[in-house]
Amino acid sequence: MVYRYARDYTAASMSVNHPDNRHEAAKPGTVPIAWKPSAAIINQSNIGRLMREQGCPDYPSLYRWSCERQEDFWRVMLDKLQLRFAIPPMRILGRPYRPQAPEWLQGSIYNITESCFNAPPDRIALICGTEDSDEIRRLTYGELERLVHRIASGLTERFWPGDRIGIYMPLIPEAIAIYLGIIRAGMAAVSIADSFSPEELQSRLRIAGARCLITVDSYRYGGKDLRIYEKVCTAQLTEVFVVNPRHLEWGHHDFADLLGDEHFEPVRSGPETITNILFSSGTTREPKAIPWTQVTPIKAAADGWLHHDIHETDVVTWTTGMGWMMAPWLIYASLMNRAAFAIYSGSPATAAYARFIESSGVTILGTIPSLVRSWRVGATMEGHLDKVRLFSSTGEPSNAEDYLYLMSLAGGRAPIIEYCGGTEIGGGYLTGSITLPAAPGMFNTPTLGTRLAILDADGQPVAVGGAGEVFIIPPALGMSETLLNRDHAEEYFAETPLLDGVPLRRHGDGYQLIADKNSGLTFYRSIGRTDDAMNIGGIKVSAVEIEETIKEHPAITDCAAVAIQPEGGGPERLVIYFTGAAQMEKPLLLAELRQIIAMRLNPLFRIHDIVPIETLPRTASNKLMRRKLRGIG
Repeated sequence: MVYRYARDYTAASMSVNHPDNRHEAAKPGTVPIAWKPSAAIINQSNIGRLMREQGCPDYPSLYRWSCERQEDFWRVMLDKLQLRFAIPPMRILGRPYRPQAPEWLQGSIYNITESCFNAPPDRIALICGTEDSDEIRRLTYGELERLVHRIASGLTERFWPGDRIGIYMPLIPEAIAIYLGIIRAGMAAVSIADSFSPEELQSRLRIAGARCLITVDSYRYGGKDLRIYEKVCTAQLTEVFVVNPRHLEWGHHDFADLLGDEHFEPVRSGPETITNILFSSGTTREPKAIPWTQVTPIKAAADGWLHHDIHETDVVTWTTGMGWMMAPWLIYASLMNRAAFAIYSGSPATAAYARFIESSGVTILGTIPSLVRSWRVGATMEGHLDKVRLFSSTGEPSNAEDYLYLMSLAGGRAPIIEYCGGTEIGGGYLTGSITLPAAPGMFNTPTLGTRLAILDADGQPVAVGGAGEVFIIPPALGMSETLLNRDHAEEYFAETPLLDGVPLRRHGDGYQLIADKNSGLTFYRSIGRTDDAMNIGGIKVSAVEIEETIKEHPAITDCAAVAIQPEGGGPERLVIYFTGAAQMEKPLLLAELRQIIAMRLNPLFRIHDIVPIETLPRTASNKLMRRKLRGIG
């Protein structure tokens, strides 16, 4: 039943916006719609306003306009975001057009961080909480920009424009200012998740060519003190700045010594300038280094304005970390839309976090499905989401039952915008819209300005009801055009199908197309990755990377890492199929393998189960056939 879960999980009567369907199960040819926008919601939304301005009678016509007239669409979005140029672009999309490396904002000169401070200086920009205190810290746009200036000024006294500066920190106010200060100084931020080991930290700094690292001494998470600086010392790095240090190794510096003058002239350059280097696992052990340019933040901010409907009055948050793409996405999507955003240093699975969400007045709450499950099990968020008007979810497949529960906590008035993209996209390619009906666990539109093709194994378009691999049809603003340590064309375009002679861009996700005859919409349901990557704990990681790490255990002869989605949908679970270990008890082996993964890769990559097998299925060319393993054990 469409509303049974939402009704059962709340003691109070929940107001749903189409109660006539509350007890009606989805019929053949229909999708179990959980939320429909009212005329008032559509009219007040950013997309509703854009439809009126462009003379588009409905969302499908707006989507066609955004794809067929990209010059016009992106020019309008630059105006909506109030992008500040020292020299405006001659063209939105340069000529001659190159499908694999289009030239966006041809001829322009700017510094993208200037467009983050168009709001009045006295407006609240940042709302900050920590696990060890209920006290909330607020920074205005003016206060944040002054700190950004001091960091940029200090950096330019020691480094040069174009240099790369590592950030190995939780999502705290200083990290936000450091990130923006690096970019304002014409340098590139190297984002590294603080959950990574010293070895992983070293490899990422080496790949990026970072000149120094900025980190924090420690912070509280899940009731424990995470001593980040100790890991930095183990990595034996030379040039390090530490926020609030309790002690300093020889040659390391207090972050306070880095701060310079409050007045700083931004370093401006072309749109192709690298501003941020992030990492995403591929199909080899070395992580894939993905540069963001000055164009990428425009994609993040536009998706925020369009699909997350961010207004100046909103308070936006996301359960993420500084090393993952949703942190810079949150920075740009909030600040470039002149809204406030909330950040929390600590575990989002706690009652303290729930109190922070309520007291900070969050109106747009972004999260990941595995966290929603923990909220539901612990009843963590109940009574704390009265101000939320929109949820968003990314990182891994959703479980519809969990998300109906989450919607019930906001009285059924707040839809869930499913959002799928990637670090190399700067935002999403499939998402939702507040102007369309929402079905938890499903997407209802490609992002505006992005064309997709979903093809079967023979490269033919998938009919409604079928499933296939998604490809992005160039051009699409925000997409990566280079990689630091891979061949970009080989990674995303090699042997992909052609459309009108143009190679399609590979992303590696599979989707099923589902029609809803009541609304006339086509919905998209994730069926997982089509390559060797997987989403574990909301983080994309290579199966090969996990397998090579598992093989370090002396009892493992061979193994295959497989992501398996539980019945009913939801976050993927990591299962290891292995040969060897005949004399070792399974519980002990599982514990030791979990420890290896936590220490060598990431403690968030938790193994759900291990399954012994006589031989692993392989092709004639010795390639693992992971799909054949699903369902065994």
